[in-house]
Amino acid sequence: MTRQRRAELADNLARVRERIEQAARTAGRDPDEITLVVVTKTYPAADLDLLADLGVQHVGENRHPEAADKHAQVAGVHPLVWHFVGGLQTNKAAAVARYADVVESVDRLALVTALSTAALRAGRELDCLVQVDLELEQREVRSGCRPDEVPAMAEAVAEAEGLRLGGLMALAPLGAEPRPAFERLAHVAAHLRTEHPDAGVLSAGMSGDLEAGVEVGATHVRIGRAVLGERGRSR
Repeated sequence: MTRQRRAELADNLARVRERIEQAARTAGRDPDEITLVVVTKTYPAADLDLLADLGVQHVGENRHPEAADKHAQVAGVHPLVWHFVGGLQTNKAAAVARYADVVESVDRLALVTALSTAALRAGRELDCLVQVDLELEQREVRSGCRPDEVPAMAEAVAEAEGLRLGGLMALAPLGAEPRPAFERLAHVAAHLRTEHPDAGVLSAGMSGDLEAGVEVGATHVRIGRAVLGERGRSR
């Protein structure tokens, strides 16, 4: 079963990497500029072992304590870079700060404060991305800052001890073409870099829309299903 699963993952990775290369060529970019983050939520730690053996360096998780459990199982074996990509409650910031290298979902000042405190206590420095809400309509419950809120949020991260401002992250709006939304994100990112030149990370694009992300300048794409297969299948 392990051999079969490894072959499946190898084939899927090859297809995803080819998609990234094709999108980069279309945009006149170097494919090596783009980091593949394989989102392993709901998949077992055994898949992380196989992915690391296949050359994956960056992995993403969106729930604690699942992420902590997997980190405990494989961190001593594989030098992976761990991205926390999901919504994060402030009361879980301390736990996440102990194992995450990158928190991609910073969207409010209370979370900045909680992560800063946690990072200092853990003796670590966390890379943080400000999550941008690309939905056009107003919603009572949303993930991410509005574009006009990004400068203040980014400044708060940049000034917080124990945190480094890496750049921006966003998800394409559900049910809409991703390219216009990602173009808006790229505009926000360009403006951010005028104030924070080192905040060059742009995390945009998932299994269904990675091409749109790469073509507008994404430096990181977060891929789950296209590498690991449909969730809910027996392993």
